[in-house]
Amino acid sequence: MTNQSAQIYLDNNRTISEISPLLFGGFVEHMGRCVYEGIYDPASPLADEQGFRRDVLESLREQNYTTIRYPGGNFLSGYNWLDGVGPKANRPRRRDLAWQSVETNQFGTNEFVEFCKLLNAEPMLGVNMGTGTIESAASLVEYCNAPTGTYYADLRATHGYREPHHVKYWCVGNEMDGPWQIGHLDMDEYGRKAREAAKMMKWHDPSIKLVLCGSSNDSMPTYPEWDRVALETCWDQVDYLSIHYYAGNRDNDTSSYLASAAAFETYVDTLSGTLRYVKAKRRSNKDVYLSWDEWQVWYKDRSGRGQWTEAPHLSEEIYNLEDALVVAQWLNVFLRKSDVLKIACVAQIVNVISWLHTKRDGLLKQSSFYPFMLMSKLARGQALDVLVRAPKHETSKYGDQSLLDVSASYEEATGATGVFIVNRSETETLNTELIWQSIAPQQVSEAWQLAGTDVKAANTWEQPNNITAQPIKTAAIANGTLAITLPPLSFTALSMK
Repeated sequence: MTNQSAQIYLDNNRTISEISPLLFGGFVEHMGRCVYEGIYDPASPLADEQGFRRDVLESLREQNYTTIRYPGGNFLSGYNWLDGVGPKANRPRRRDLAWQSVETNQFGTNEFVEFCKLLNAEPMLGVNMGTGTIESAASLVEYCNAPTGTYYADLRATHGYREPHHVKYWCVGNEMDGPWQIGHLDMDEYGRKAREAAKMMKWHDPSIKLVLCGSSNDSMPTYPEWDRVALETCWDQVDYLSIHYYAGNRDNDTSSYLASAAAFETYVDTLSGTLRYVKAKRRSNKDVYLSWDEWQVWYKDRSGRGQWTEAPHLSEEIYNLEDALVVAQWLNVFLRKSDVLKIACVAQIVNVISWLHTKRDGLLKQSSFYPFMLMSKLARGQALDVLVRAPKHETSKYGDQSLLDVSASYEEATGATGVFIVNRSETETLNTELIWQSIAPQQVSEAWQLAGTDVKAANTWEQPNNITAQPIKTAAIANGTLAITLPPLSFTALSMK
């Protein structure tokens, strides 16, 4: 190992955009053990009187989730929301074709809203654009948001919820570009169906915000044409375009994997350009933003067939050090692209491709838990346009890339600055200076670091603290500069006032 130097230049006047709180959202799908044996497990000794796992709730609160998307995912396109409301004894058991599992429907819309209240998170509900109709989509909005006095609002009242839920955010389907999707639609078909569903939904409640299906990933043969066509058809009715992306290190090419932020930024840039193009073509004064409502590392456990059982173990990914550093970079990209990216939901929040795993009487926090927890807590106010001068390293997929990946935030009301740094190098320690080109903060109030020497190291039930974020001591800020040593394979989060 050697030591090299780097500089990070910060200016509180050089801002990108307000950081939307909804960038720190999560995703709950009826897949595997996310709902049952995850957030909802009445048989567990750790469950509360509503059946929610207390330990899971506590860990989710640590992560400070601001919105939760539900109920899918591929599950959504075969789901009848009426199956999941009303007396639990009367709810039907169904075959879920998406994940070949048995769905008990003991957890549904009202339980989800209650769950969101416990987390102080905005619920984001999806409507079924596969087997569902535009009428069923509109009826769910009435059920959730209308005052009593009409059929579906009165039905909600009979289920114990006289006051409306006031659900603000709604997804008009899920991944309808994918041939794997139940009720898959071509882009023109989807655009027309989504437009008509959106009209009816907003007629019930004009205050709601709608998320249009975009491309499922950047390797789809219809990308980004799908996004253009759907947007041109629905521009006046929708507020966000959904984007999905899953990353992985299938080739065991760690240097490229640790430069994944390059791919994330290109993806956002392409769809940001698509938004600008459609806005110009439509001669519109309205803006539509991006909702990255599925994102996660997912490649080691791709199991998705439940063998017609309840709560099967599906896609219970194990996350290691390099995965955590990729997650940290992903969050950095969220801040750097905060002018166009306003919602993001990590998939998923428990057990299924999640950094929280449960067993009946315990919970494990995986490596990636910590970058999300720190950034959701410390990234506030405006995202800063940071200048980084650091050595580069060569990658086979993305060419030369900086060894440092950095984002920063500044909240004027409190004077708090957050700086978030990934040292991607597997060998190089970087002696780094943070240099303020405007008024510098007076002191470091919090400093955390997640680091290790083995990129494949992970937390296990037997050794749950192999990879965690630890508080570190820093030098004092002197003459507008903070000197800090960044070990290889590290994520550092700083908060200064």
